[in-house]
Amino acid sequence: MKALVLRLDAPLLSFGTVMVDQHGFIDRFPGTAMLTGLIANALGWRHGDFGLLQRLQDRIRFAARWDVRPQPIVDYHTVDLGQGKMRHPGWTTRGWPEHRAGGQDARFGIHQRYRHYWADGLMTCVLTLTGADAPDLDAVLAALRRPARPLFLGRKTCLPARPLLDPEMPVAEGESLLEILRRVPVWDRQGCPVAQAGKREACWPPEAEAGACGEIRRVYDLRDWANQLPAGSRQRVDGLIGDGES
Repeated sequence: MKALVLRLDAPLLSFGTVMVDQHGFIDRFPGTAMLTGLIANALGWRHGDFGLLQRLQDRIRFAARWDVRPQPIVDYHTVDLGQGKMRHPGWTTRGWPEHRAGGQDARFGIHQRYRHYWADGLMTCVLTLTGADAPDLDAVLAALRRPARPLFLGRKTCLPARPLLDPEMPVAEGESLLEILRRVPVWDRQGCPVAQAGKREACWPPEAEAGACGEIRRVYDLRDWANQLPAGSRQRVDGLIGDGES
């Protein structure tokens, strides 16, 4: 098996999960839909490329590890719906004007938003594609080296602090994603290999390795790209790797 070795390093990272009211919560690890969007953006695809996006999402498999543990932060901001530019009905794609429903506060009040982020973390991710469809790993590798558009890690405010591909080993091989992840050196904050890495939080597919110890969880990180809605779930193993893992 071949896999791309990605180093996800940014002042802020956002691995979006199920949103509750005005709270934009995050998962501990990236979602399949997020990685689909990241690769598609690098390839220059558009939101309207539903079939391409859905097929790419179906093919993505990955494992990830926190090399530098992040700190959680919450960004609080408000949206003043009473501004002149936002008080009037907007035209819909169906050809008639529409305004927000509800009472005075819902239509013209100040809405509060809480957006959650991981701050100052560094993650290693190994990613492969199943099947023989296009794009293949070589095409994705080339796109990540010279992306068609600026890339971001979750929300558009989460700009990478370094190139996404590992500078020494952008492609690695192994029997499984978990084996590949174990062999990729752990980095410190400056991007240097750590001699005594210790245990690190990680996630991997359930089929990665029968003897690996971890907790199987159901995560809701898939997307219905044709309808632009979060939809679907999969199983993921969360655990610790490194130092014997006993």
